[in-house]
Amino acid sequence: MQIKVTKKIVILRPKAEESKNRSFASLRMTWFLILLVTGNWFLVTASETESSMNKVTKSDAEWKKELTPEQYHVMREKGTEPAFTGKYCQFHGEGVYKCAACGAVLFDSKTKFDSGTGWPSFWAPMSPASVALEKDDSFFMERTETHCPVCGAHLGHVFDDGPQPTGKRYCINSASLKFEEKNKP
Repeated sequence: MQIKVTKKIVILRPKAEESKNRSFASLRMTWFLILLVTGNWFLVTASETESSMNKVTKSDAEWKKELTPEQYHVMREKGTEPAFTGKYCQFHGEGVYKCAACGAVLFDSKTKFDSGTGWPSFWAPMSPASVALEKDDSFFMERTETHCPVCGAHLGHVFDDGPQPTGKRYCINSASLKFEEKNKP
């Protein structure tokens, strides 16, 4: 087993010779990505992070064909929808929120809360690898932008004024999200 450590991330992957071993390949779902986040260790199976390994790259023309004008503005031009206008601002269904551009799973409805800000807010992503973060110093402010780790779509921003257990508020544009209802038995 090969172990790679980068900052606070430890990735366990099979060595090349282990990958050739058919029985080891069948254990693919047991690869783990272990992350140290806010002092807690999270174990995330490969199936949860697999979408982040398969990047989606399209031209601006392709994105313009697939997305609505509002989605294109928010997701590709890093725009923001007006407060309290988004489809999911006051929505309370049970299920998962996916990237509207590529379908990557981003958030679970269990982490959604009413922040009073006018945008859907979550206290944690589905897994630490579900949302990518990047420094954003636009508009003379220092913020942290959130984007889809698969297609790079702008989602919104994350702030340190959310509820426990994380203290985070992922403030996300509805235009960046697509809701998938929980399967009922």
